[in-house]
Formats: sequence, C-alpha cells, structure tokens
Amino acid sequence: MAANLSSGHFLLESPLQTRKTGVRRPTMVAKPCRCEAVRTEGGLATVKNGDDSLVICRVLNGMWQTSGGWGRIDRDGAVDAMLRYTDAGLTTFDMADHYGPAEDLYGMFINRVRRERPAELLNDVKGLTKWVPPPVKMTSSYVRDSINVSRKRMDVACLDMLQFHWWDYSNSGYLDALRHLTDLKEEGKIKTVALTNFDTERLHIILENGIPIVSNQVQHSVVDMRPQQRMAELCQLTGVKLITYGTVMGGLLSEKFLDTNISIPFAAPPLNTPSLQKYKRMVDAWGGWSLFQVLLQTLKKVASKHGVSIPTVAPSVAGSMIGVRLGLSQHIEDSLAIFSLELDEEDKSSIDSVSKQGRDLLQIIGDCGDEYRRA
Repeated sequence: MAANLSSGHFLLESPLQTRKTGVRRPTMVAKPCRCEAVRTEGGLATVKNGDDSLVICRVLNGMWQTSGGWGRIDRDGAVDAMLRYTDAGLTTFDMADHYGPAEDLYGMFINRVRRERPAELLNDVKGLTKWVPPPVKMTSSYVRDSINVSRKRMDVACLDMLQFHWWDYSNSGYLDALRHLTDLKEEGKIKTVALTNFDTERLHIILENGIPIVSNQVQHSVVDMRPQQRMAELCQLTGVKLITYGTVMGGLLSEKFLDTNISIPFAAPPLNTPSLQKYKRMVDAWGGWSLFQVLLQTLKKVASKHGVSIPTVAPSVAGSMIGVRLGLSQHIEDSLAIFSLELDEEDKSSIDSVSKQGRDLLQIIGDCGDEYRRA
C-alpha cells in the first residue's frame, strides 16, 4: 500500500445528507476552516492547516506489507531498503501501530539516518503513522499513553503526523479522542493531526467541532473512484487534503496480471497476499475480471505511449501511495517516474471511459471507509 496526495477537487454545492447518531451535526454546508490547499513543488507537497504544516513526498512509501502475509521481514534488510528509497528521494513513510514491526523499523531506520546521512536529509524524512484504537472510553491518559507507545517505537519526540481511525460511528468517542490528540499536538508531541478511512459525514462533523484536520487517508484507484464524489466536494470546500492508498491495487494494476484468466488454474499469478485478495474483491464488486482486463489493456497502451509501466500510469490517474515490500522487492524507478509523467487529455479520456463502465462503488459499498464498518 502506498499513498499519494490526490488532487481532484470538486465544489460542494449542497448540504450533506446525514443520519441521526446522537452527535451534533451541521444543518448547513460546512463553513470553510483555515486548512489550506496543498502546495506542490517537484516531488514534495505541503499539507497546511493554520499554523500546522508538514512537507512530505508526493509519493509515500506504504508499510502495510511489513505486517505479515507478504513474506518474512528481515529487519536489517528492511532498513537497508528504507535507506535506498530515501537516498532516491522517496523520503516519506506511512505506517500504523498495527502494521507488525513497521514503527520499530522506522525507529531503526531514523537512527541510521541520524548516524549515516547528512543532517539536512534528516529534515526531509517524514514518518506518518496511524492509531487504530478499540472503541473504548477515550480519556486523556488513555490517548496519551497510546501515542507515547508510537513515539517510543519510532524513536521520535514528535510524531510528524498521527492519522486516526475509528471503528464505530455510533460511539461518539472519536471526538473526545481527537480533542486529546489536538492537546498533544499543542504540547509538541504530534506535529499534525489527520484521519484515515473516515467518511464524508464524520469528517464534516469533526471540522464543525473545530478540530484541525490536515488530511484524510482513503482508498482510491481507477476502479474505486469514491473519493472523487462526496469526499472530494467537502475537501474542496475546507482544504482538507486526501492521501490515497490502493492506487495500484496491491499489484493488480500491473503488467503481471495483463491478459490473464484467473478462472483457469495456473493461468494467472496467484493471489497470495492480503492486498491482492483485498483488491480482487474490489474488482469483483466493480465489474469483474473481464472488464478489468479491458482496463489493464487501456493502461498498458497509455504506458507504452509514454515509455513507462502500468504501475506508473495508475497512480498518475488516481493518486500514489505505493506499498513497499522492504527487503523483498522494490520499485523505486516506477515510483520516481510518477513525478515526471504527464497524461494528456486523450490518455485520461481513454482510461475514464473504461473506468466508468464499472459499477458505482459508492452505491454498492458506501462512502470512503465504509468497507471496514459493514457487518
């Protein structure tokens, strides 16, 4: 899983439709907060909300693959790989408290950067982590103790970004947790507060409660365009930025799966990782393997035109967090090519025409993050 700062924005023209959950919600369109649009320069982007600001790489190295299911992780080899990505200019890493040893690997890595690299490179490196607590009572001490665990594992005094996830919207404790996280930000223990896999309605509520959110990390690809609907409208109004993952669908959007038939044994590469299995379910919900092959063929035609690969084209359409299998495989060149690739209108139109043939996943699955909350 890798992430990118998605740039497609739409104007919010009408109030959001909301349901009763016992939490105060706006009855009018959300007022613009102080969050500013991302400024980009080369391979970098600045996420800013008032006085909160963070410069990150436009292509993030996603570390879900360290959590198990992709192969055994050799810690020293993984850290060596992180240094190679950093030396190539891919300096931002995205992880979570539940991604196996991801935060510990970052701690090992950042110490090697401190010892072995110039001081100015240390300023470029960013570690974005997530906190995914159970929906228990969110007291100040509980939140503080939890964040201190990540700070210790990552060996940093201040987390660059803390992205918060909440499982149960019927429990309004997420607002308490975010207020406590904001307090920790004011104390200098967190630089920026963000969300992951929140839907449009709850993001709206959070902003109306005055909580400074800089971004929301959500799933987005040429198959799953849900963020370009309700979520993008609210983000355009408020300036909250989207960081997107799943842009290459765990590797499904690649030459490896082009012209394959998964219904025939051994006629296609095995779907042998959690990410491949997850995104295959998205393909099934969207339109099935035959339509997906048409999409891959279209992406390959565009890729060949520009002299790049499908995994470079796909993030250029829908964003680009790219998962890294540290010490097992790497795709630094594909990731770097994203910065210079510019698709023309013909490219975009041909890809869009196939993407639109699939089902609207907003109607089938729900809004951003709803796939994690369905019974």
